[in-house]
Amino acid sequence: MQKIIIIDDEKDIVELISYNLEKEGYTIAKAYDGEAALQTIKAQKPNLIILDLMLPKISGLDICKAVRNNPDTSSLPIIMLTAKADETDKIIGLEIGADDYITKPFSVKELVARVRAILRRRHEENKSPAKEKFSWRGMQIDYASYEVLIDGKKVTLSPTELKLLFFFSHNPGRVYTRNQILDHVWGYDTFVIPRTVDVYIKRLRSQIEQDANNPQYILTIRGAGYKFAESN
Repeated sequence: MQKIIIIDDEKDIVELISYNLEKEGYTIAKAYDGEAALQTIKAQKPNLIILDLMLPKISGLDICKAVRNNPDTSSLPIIMLTAKADETDKIIGLEIGADDYITKPFSVKELVARVRAILRRRHEENKSPAKEKFSWRGMQIDYASYEVLIDGKKVTLSPTELKLLFFFSHNPGRVYTRNQILDHVWGYDTFVIPRTVDVYIKRLRSQIEQDANNPQYILTIRGAGYKFAESN
């Protein structure tokens, strides 16, 4: 049974989300401040985190950073909750490693749908990982073990960053629009905006490129979209 941690200082919201996810068959753990959240994540080893941006003691942004910087939790999917409607706050959340975001007040049905979509994709990826490996210009990818090396050094990527890199490296030389990338990487049943692609390309480049401003792997095609450089 898959376990989800809900982290929010508003207990009514935690109970509402918990009730609806338990009806879907998920096991729920709860935390109401940042310190308790980090302890619960370490102890409970969840499959997904629902994380409020504004928390007492330790902020949601700092928790997200801590999760991503810990090798034991770096691949955990994170859905970030925020009361702020400003797109800048959403972009910041994505840039530090959140896989998705939802703005308060929110539809519980929409949140449950996003949880299902993320966990279903994770299950499918783990069920049938690619067998082959990829190697080009100092980049080595083992699709089965989800390991990425750049010039022999292991790179830790979030689940969405990994999926984005796998998609591009499987299709070198082909240009994809933002909407096509959303469909292939995030899926048709998610609720993200095209700008999300730009955020994740930026994050991915910062991890894999020697010079993110002059990338050699994932290239911007002005007026069209992005492509992985020709690898043969």
